[in-house]
Amino acid sequence: MRERTARQQTALRWAGYVAIAIVFAIVCAFLSNWQFTRNAERSSQLALIAANYDAAPVPLGQVIGADGAFRPGDQWRPVSLTGQYLTDHTLLARNRAHGGTSAFEVLVPFRAVDGAVFLVDRGWLPPGSSQPEPDAIPTPPAGQVQVIARLKPGEPLPNSGRSAPDGQVPTINLPLIAETTAQPALITSAYGLLVSEQPSPAETPNALESPSDDPGPYLSYAIQWILFALMGFVFIWYMIRTEIRHRREDAEDAAAERAGEAPTPDEEEASPAARRRRQREARRPDRDMQEEDALLDELTSR
Repeated sequence: MRERTARQQTALRWAGYVAIAIVFAIVCAFLSNWQFTRNAERSSQLALIAANYDAAPVPLGQVIGADGAFRPGDQWRPVSLTGQYLTDHTLLARNRAHGGTSAFEVLVPFRAVDGAVFLVDRGWLPPGSSQPEPDAIPTPPAGQVQVIARLKPGEPLPNSGRSAPDGQVPTINLPLIAETTAQPALITSAYGLLVSEQPSPAETPNALESPSDDPGPYLSYAIQWILFALMGFVFIWYMIRTEIRHRREDAEDAAAERAGEAPTPDEEEASPAARRRRQREARRPDRDMQEEDALLDELTSR
């Protein structure tokens, strides 16, 4: 009866081990699928950059029509405009990561000859030498200008609700910029990163960096989570196998004692029980030495 109860407890414990391994594998599978999804999204982004970034410029009206709609597949596509900068409505987008510092991006509305108003990001500026704002903002060309810019969708408002001083915006949120600059005709579905402008001014902000072509670590992370799931089952198998081996060794020792068999010295020395006994005895002198050292330290301190 006692042996049957022990077997039931063992079976329940092993079932618990397997259940833990299954739950762990499910979690790993979820995380692996999440990383595969992120890798697919990153691959789509890289394919879009490769297709559009160096494409020939087309007129803005061919990409963004009268309805102002912007297709995500047109991101990074170069467009051309002819018109003039609305320099009096220049804004700075703050807290932009450029040059290893919290920089500013220079945003200037551009009115095309067809009347459309399009926001152009002319580049970035570092903080000033003695104040957070840039020391000077380069002025865009006056009069009629030909501009080539790459399209990007607008950014959402910050979740923190942070604001910005006059003449600045916390993020490139196009409806907010249209309200701030009092330009209701401003296209609010996309803006442009400056590529070139003719005539060229004597001084310009720092050019914006090209998008990264790094695929990211998502694929390797996904594979790692799969390996973790497999390792969980391997670990449980190892624990169960080790417990079975120990139980078999204990059963053999108990059977030998009940049978009254007297093993030879060589057999006794090679038995698992003898090995475990030697390990215990090997650890005992260390504990004895520690106790003796502690006693000597106590006597010498008096």
